Amino acid sequence: MPADLVFKNGRLVDVLSGEIIETGVAVHHGRIAGIGDYDGLETINLEGRYLCPGFIDGHIHVESTMLTPPEFARAVVPLGTTSAIIDPHEIANVLGRAGIDYMLKSSRGLPVTFYVMLPSCVPTSVMETSGAKLGSAQLEQMIGRERVIGIAEMMNYPGVLEGDPEVLARIAAAGGRRVDGHAPGLTGKDLAAYAGAGISSDHECVTAGEALEKLRLGMHILVREGSTARNLKELITAITPENSRRFSFATDDRHPEDLIGEGHIDYLVRLAITAGLPPVTAIQMASINTAIHYSLGDVGALAPGYVADILVLEDLSQMRATRVYKRGRLAAADGKSVTFRHPDQPQPAQIIVTRDTINFDAGSIDFAVPAAGKRLKAIEIVPNQIITKKIIVKTAVANGAAVSDPERDILKLAVIERHRASGNTGLGFVKGFGLKRGALASSVAHDSHNIISVGADDTDMKLAVTELKRMGGGFAVTAGGIVLAALPLPVAGLMSDQPLTAIATATSKVIAAAAELGCPLHDPFITLSFLALPVVPELKLTDKGLVDVNEFRIVDLFE
Repeated sequence: MPADLVFKNGRLVDVLSGEIIETGVAVHHGRIAGIGDYDGLETINLEGRYLCPGFIDGHIHVESTMLTPPEFARAVVPLGTTSAIIDPHEIANVLGRAGIDYMLKSSRGLPVTFYVMLPSCVPTSVMETSGAKLGSAQLEQMIGRERVIGIAEMMNYPGVLEGDPEVLARIAAAGGRRVDGHAPGLTGKDLAAYAGAGISSDHECVTAGEALEKLRLGMHILVREGSTARNLKELITAITPENSRRFSFATDDRHPEDLIGEGHIDYLVRLAITAGLPPVTAIQMASINTAIHYSLGDVGALAPGYVADILVLEDLSQMRATRVYKRGRLAAADGKSVTFRHPDQPQPAQIIVTRDTINFDAGSIDFAVPAAGKRLKAIEIVPNQIITKKIIVKTAVANGAAVSDPERDILKLAVIERHRASGNTGLGFVKGFGLKRGALASSVAHDSHNIISVGADDTDMKLAVTELKRMGGGFAVTAGGIVLAALPLPVAGLMSDQPLTAIATATSKVIAAAAELGCPLHDPFITLSFLALPVVPELKLTDKGLVDVNEFRIVDLFE
């Protein structure tokens, strides 16, 4: 009988053999039926164009795009992404299991298959307040669900090394499935112990040497190029023909303007090719390598029995899909997604639970920091990285209080607990934002997503966080007692209910407003969001205080 769909006169990128073969491909009932000369109900003459498997993001927090799963799928399918390994860590830290249920429910029936790695660190550590807690018992209950394929990044590496029973139980909850790692800078015997505990991958490598050390210990390396952490060009130098099958691509965190301006996994493939990686190797890293590592089985290649997730490419240098097929059905053409039916939308009750998650008393906030010393510890931003440096600076004092000093680019930083209205407020200082006046605030603050604000003026900081509460979460820029720009994120304080273009426009406005206040950063809100993450070195701030990550403890602000 004829196949449903046949591609003729194409050049197949065979990621299994590493070849490019002039041949045809037959598709039937959503799967590859054969490679060669077939008859079909529909025939497409490729005229020498390339066919390759759909791209897979090896690790992404969809919440970082500020898009709901349907809007994310609509945005990335035209770019060639047909699958994503997601970690709903962000929404889980706000809503717990209800947040994971929302992500699973809202991602059904989409032209992107969402495979879920269950968050392993909710909360990330005891040094912050999150909105929920997921222990090993809860993970064991969820691990067998449809599209749940493992345990996500184990950020609490001190807990692993110390043999914390609950941390090890969370790893064991995978039941033989993959457990992702998160161990920036870990080396030597500590790294060996971490890998030996069952951690199978890492996406935090910054240098080629770090990647090779982890590779030699059996870890799969996810080469990350996100909106903040941009590690691809360095890590590509570690890849050889002998070890390339142990590498994949991941975006981790990708913001709307970068999805529009750069792309998604297609962008990483282009960067890798430009950096000297052979096109077939780059495509393998974007497809079959990831599928094999996560045991996806029938995804990631174009061979008989595999799911027909297919990209049609004009050439292998630009790596832009002119057509994208999901399970043999056209999902995108010429850069635009084809209208698709979403048969299983979340019910109103599931949507409601994601709203009204900003819970603190704006009127009682006090940003005053009594000057308890002549020198203080400050966080210094490292450009294009989520790691920070610990620096010691002279305290700027006014009326007995430590204050921001815009002339030296030393600005006040605050983290306000927003889940339980506990009143917790952590206060510190940061160098690198460049604000001459005004303030920024965000409800996106990895990983517990408390309110975080940076500013040259306490009054503007208070106005900015008050605006966030009014909006139900989001970004705000203030100066001189006025809200200059804002982006509402009412879905758990993390995502918008608007389409990509609307979010990108609003994001551009808040970034432009920050630039007008003197901020030189490409996207200050991404940078700000990672300053509350107490598992990435060296110095961070949470609602409980200043955290020395290397010592894994809360420390005094003043020397």
